[in-house]
Amino acid sequence: MADPTPILGIDLGTTNSLVGVVDSGFPILLADEAGQRSTPSAVNYAMDGSVLVGEAALRKRALEPQRTVTSVKRLIGRRAGEGSWQPAYNLRQLDVTPVQVSAEILKRLKAIAERALEQTVSRAVITVPAYFNDAQRNATKQAGELAGLTVERIVSEPTAAALAYGLDKLEEHKKIAVYDLGGGTFDISVLEMRDGVFQVLSTAGDTQLGGDDVDRVLMEHVLEAAGTSSLPDEARMATLLVAAEAAKKRLSTEESTRVEIPFFEGSQSLSVEIGRAEFEKRIRPLIEHTRPHCLRALSDAGIKPEDLDEVILVGGSTRIPLVRSYVKEIFGREPNVSQNPDEAVAMGAVIQAGILSGSLKNVLLLDVTPLSLGIETFGGLMNIIIPRNTTIPCKAGEMFTNAVANQKDMLIRVLQGERELAKDNWELGRIEIPFPPGPKGSARVGVQFAIDANGILQVLARDTATNTDTVLEIQNTAVNVDDERVEQMIAESVEYAFEDMNERVWTEAKLKAEELLPAVDAALEQFGDAVTAEEKAVIEAAAAQVRSVLTAVDHDARALKVANQTLDDATQELAVRLVEQAMEESLVRRGLV
Repeated sequence: MADPTPILGIDLGTTNSLVGVVDSGFPILLADEAGQRSTPSAVNYAMDGSVLVGEAALRKRALEPQRTVTSVKRLIGRRAGEGSWQPAYNLRQLDVTPVQVSAEILKRLKAIAERALEQTVSRAVITVPAYFNDAQRNATKQAGELAGLTVERIVSEPTAAALAYGLDKLEEHKKIAVYDLGGGTFDISVLEMRDGVFQVLSTAGDTQLGGDDVDRVLMEHVLEAAGTSSLPDEARMATLLVAAEAAKKRLSTEESTRVEIPFFEGSQSLSVEIGRAEFEKRIRPLIEHTRPHCLRALSDAGIKPEDLDEVILVGGSTRIPLVRSYVKEIFGREPNVSQNPDEAVAMGAVIQAGILSGSLKNVLLLDVTPLSLGIETFGGLMNIIIPRNTTIPCKAGEMFTNAVANQKDMLIRVLQGERELAKDNWELGRIEIPFPPGPKGSARVGVQFAIDANGILQVLARDTATNTDTVLEIQNTAVNVDDERVEQMIAESVEYAFEDMNERVWTEAKLKAEELLPAVDAALEQFGDAVTAEEKAVIEAAAAQVRSVLTAVDHDARALKVANQTLDDATQELAVRLVEQAMEESLVRRGLV
């Protein structure tokens, strides 16, 4: 018997999806009526309005490519036109969204589970690539809700795979890398496992790289080898894509194979011999694209390849011999292939579901946020509130004040990214907090960021004078940046590190100079007679130098800092006199002198 109120574990995959549950204390994957645990992530929308999901839909792909949706995971939570991959079908013509398509797949998995368990189920844990952004995670959650499921947790796929691997090793202390190359996405995560606690140390990846891309490269090679003069129509292209995918799988165990499609062009059949060596040559650039992500994940985790205890392979594309040899080359060790690469993520989701339902105990899963989160501060700087790779769920906050006098409100721009300047990061949303005008520094606004267990962000801003709260739920990000730019963000933060830091130091020094110069001018006007000509000349020369550096074309942060310090030193005596006068005036007002 399953748990009285079971929680399903679901791997909503690009190519295939799986569902399971903890039964009598054991995590199991559930099979459909045909005894298959894997359900193709395909949906066919027939002309009569009926919907087919799974294997039945996949059989329709060659006949009705425009009405058969596959690999929708690569579109979920994304704006039209983002990413280089474009499907053969048009969701707008079908009048459906990626969320609705995903919901159909989830409905099918829910039905498989209810048939196997002989009871209604309404709760689930669903996995997503570690590098899914906030919009993609929310869209996945919406798909679950549309399918009639309460989504209890969104779990990163590599984390789920590590959880599946480590269930029988709860007493051990290990550092693990999970290399996950699936149908449409690539993830690399480094985790530490100690006494049943799984903590993600770092994560990286590309949500637009996977087996789909390998299939297309192989398909292009077949067309080239066949000498096809023009691109096939959509139906033949779909047929060829299916044949290319089958050939790819055969080349994992065979040295050569043949792609044969009878009557491919009218009476002409297609027949092309493909050797593994040529296949690997063609796809190597794709596989090599995973190296920088792996190296970055290791660097972010602060460990070297030799520090790892295991490198686990997950995802059907890791069956390709080139992938396995390349992983060995990157990490300097044989990868662990003890897990079924197609089922490890689903098994981890089931285990996490069992933990939440109470069916499994003594295991704790800690995930991380993949990119830093913060707000824009005065001067256009990025102020980080939650650094990247912070364990979630988490909360963090800071107090901010008005930067100029008589300011009527504060605009809080919520940012995501790794660059020093706000303009180089991505805006997720904004909140405007009104408050009574007053002197500089008179307003106090507390800003708190909270990331829940699903990696979804909530921003709370509180005006401490009125205790008025404004809450921003980042359900669909204002800017759904192309995932290819996510991986660029960290690379650019390294590439432009010196320029960015110089610009930050320059901006901070500029703000100080813009405060210092008016104060010096006012002090000279007030104490002009009390300052010697020599003192005044030194102060004016120092002020002139600050103005000169400020107006220079090149932002020389070091020169501005030196000029500020020189002016600061030159006005020390003047500052002392100002303080003494202020104290004397205060004593007079109080009648003490």
